[in-house]
Amino acid sequence: MTLDFLPARSDTSRPILGLRPGEAKEQGEAVAAWAKASGFDGGAGEVCLVPGSDGGVAKVLLGLGKMDESDAGSASRAALLAGSLARKLPAGDWHLEGMSDLDPSLSGLALKLGGYRFSRYKTPNGSDGDEASRRVHLGDGLDLARVETIERGVTLARDLINTPVNDMGPDELEAAIRTLGESHGASVSSIVGDALLEKNFPMIHAVGRASATAPRLVDLAWGPEDAPKITLVGKGVCFDTGGLDIKPPSNMLLMKKDMGGAANVLGLASMIMDAKLPIRLRVLIPAVENSISANAFRPSDILTSRKGKTVEIGNTDAEGRLVLADALALGDEEAPELMIDMATLTGAARVALGPDLPAFFTDDEAFASGLAETGSKVADPIWRLPLWKPYNSDLASKVADTNNVSTGGFGGAITAALFLQGFVEKAKSWGHFDIYGWRPKASPIGPVGGEAMAIRTLFEHLSTRYPAK
Repeated sequence: MTLDFLPARSDTSRPILGLRPGEAKEQGEAVAAWAKASGFDGGAGEVCLVPGSDGGVAKVLLGLGKMDESDAGSASRAALLAGSLARKLPAGDWHLEGMSDLDPSLSGLALKLGGYRFSRYKTPNGSDGDEASRRVHLGDGLDLARVETIERGVTLARDLINTPVNDMGPDELEAAIRTLGESHGASVSSIVGDALLEKNFPMIHAVGRASATAPRLVDLAWGPEDAPKITLVGKGVCFDTGGLDIKPPSNMLLMKKDMGGAANVLGLASMIMDAKLPIRLRVLIPAVENSISANAFRPSDILTSRKGKTVEIGNTDAEGRLVLADALALGDEEAPELMIDMATLTGAARVALGPDLPAFFTDDEAFASGLAETGSKVADPIWRLPLWKPYNSDLASKVADTNNVSTGGFGGAITAALFLQGFVEKAKSWGHFDIYGWRPKASPIGPVGGEAMAIRTLFEHLSTRYPAK
């Protein structure tokens, strides 16, 4: 399917009507009867193709669901429902009606994202192609350049997560970072294998040394050196067996997505560089595979981190925070104005907030309030959890400065965030995002599979804070 946006209605344009529950009856007896027979009642994301007298489709009904006047994000989420049209809209020219209160840029983005498919491993056949052209007028105010910038970043994150480790190990992840860097004139360097020990990244080396593919730290830098320093750190565990504390098979099935933090950071970096935000961007990706072999790190091992802090290994399946800690320590050394890390870090965050709502942690109150408001505005929600300092005692070790896991089963997302915070001192502001990186159920803006989470919110926040000139 090809999809383009029209600056104005064409002479042959047909309407897409946005309807709330019960409003189909206002479209006339014939349309109401057809909608009822089709099972359409205006529910969120429902689509109904209404035939015309010539046998073609005369109009399309799009369900907007109930409007909650008390919910500031309700209108933004409604705009994203346009993504339901991406695979159902017939060929030809179309325009939106009854949706003037919805952000046309969000609706345009939804249409683009809703058409995403990961088809790299599908054998093409004659029935797969759909080259018919759809052109849609979304109303005034569409920022097409921004829509395309965000679409490219989200698509990059999705594609990286969806690719299995046999084609997206540490080598391939580094290659993807280099490709992204080259396309924007960024510099990219890496420290690989035993050189990690020489350069003082012992925990990244320990986690990744058991893999047949060497662990590494990939470092991307872009923008003027005298601009505000923004550092992004992404967990790049390309596959996680759990190490010697091996996961059960059911928990290992989705572990190709354990580099979802790195994928999302790279999607955000793509947006930042595409939009040419006036910042000095640094992206740090510890890329490893947590495997099992004779030289795998073990429970009860004590590792000395880049920061000098010693870490007792209480569980080898809590490896993401180890590689992040060394990378955060490096990023912190140049005291960036803002440092953000993203990781598919804990099951505890998913139990608390479910798969759609990323947890984030920060001590910066202004940053937190700004992000919450922005997330609602762009329908990319996040939820703040506390850095509850008394839980630091749960990370205590009798033989080292800290343990990598807590002694009890409570507050796992919080104790993981507190562990990471212990490696950040000089950054003026720091935020940690514990994401799922996966969409378990299809939605208007994407199918089941790898997903970008929180990066639209972060891009909007950074664009406002550091507007492009």
